Amino acid sequence: MTRQINVGGVLIGGGAPVSIQSMTNTPTHDVEATLSQIRALAAAGCDIVRVAVPDMQAAKAIGALKAGSPVPLVADIHFDYRLALEAAEQGIDKIRINPGNIGSPDRVEAVAGRCRERHIPIRVGVNGGSLEKELLDKYGGPTPEAMVESALGHIKLLERYGFEDICVSLKTSCVPTTMRAYQLMAERYDYPLHLGVTEAGTRELGELKAAAGIGGLLSLGVGDTLRVSLTADPVEEIVAARKLLKAIGLRREGPELISCPTCGRTQIDLIPMARRVEELLKNVDKPITVAVMGCVVNGPGEASHADVGLAGGKGEGVLFKRGQIVAKVPEDQLVPGLMRLIEEL
Repeated sequence: MTRQINVGGVLIGGGAPVSIQSMTNTPTHDVEATLSQIRALAAAGCDIVRVAVPDMQAAKAIGALKAGSPVPLVADIHFDYRLALEAAEQGIDKIRINPGNIGSPDRVEAVAGRCRERHIPIRVGVNGGSLEKELLDKYGGPTPEAMVESALGHIKLLERYGFEDICVSLKTSCVPTTMRAYQLMAERYDYPLHLGVTEAGTRELGELKAAAGIGGLLSLGVGDTLRVSLTADPVEEIVAARKLLKAIGLRREGPELISCPTCGRTQIDLIPMARRVEELLKNVDKPITVAVMGCVVNGPGEASHADVGLAGGKGEGVLFKRGQIVAKVPEDQLVPGLMRLIEEL
């Protein structure tokens, strides 16, 4: 089990639930626009929001953003240690920085000291596209081993000044490389891990990479918080992340739909029926499992763990509840009957 950090009241690591993160894409100094996006992300289910801090104007806006934000905020900072100091003064909940690229040791010491005084965790964010040249030369590219060594170098800089309130990320756009880097890190160190596959692409491709990379790691017990990076509205990242956590059983929010893939035994138009049920379930908030099955073979038996479900026949079908058939109805009454069962639960 990893050690635990506290990000503005949201616990990461140490057995805490896996938290969902995203990042705003508005100019951070535009407080009104940025707060609007933060609130939309929070409403969608985001636990922690990161904001870019490219200059002092953005850093000085953090106080106003904190005052209006319903969730903890992270400052994303590169190179300029003064931005980290100002973000801390403004009350930021966490800082994402690479200590190795902010200059001389006294600057690292200043940031570590300020964050320690204010109990602000630091995320060491290693990215395969910006590894140190000496590591690229040593390993012949952004290998998992190179990324872990980079992370260790940044961690040692902070530890030198007595700072251990650290979270680590090791992201590339390559799923196997990313997964191996996180696995190596988890085997050797107990710092909590922020999972992600960076530059993953548009929604469809990005969701697939996240499912493979992030989902695969979480299924192996690796990872404490995550961001699904998409070239899309940031709210879409939250939708994808919640689906991912639900699919691997780490969150139980609202209904879960299971449905069979259809085969030659199917005698009803199951595909549009499943889609209709999926759409109707968007208005249901009960933590239940709903089954839409194509025949009696895949009906109450194989879906006996479902709270309610339907199974098709020829022109008719059955409704079942926890594996027991409760009614036989015409095909056009299967979905309405299923929804009535859900209402009764």
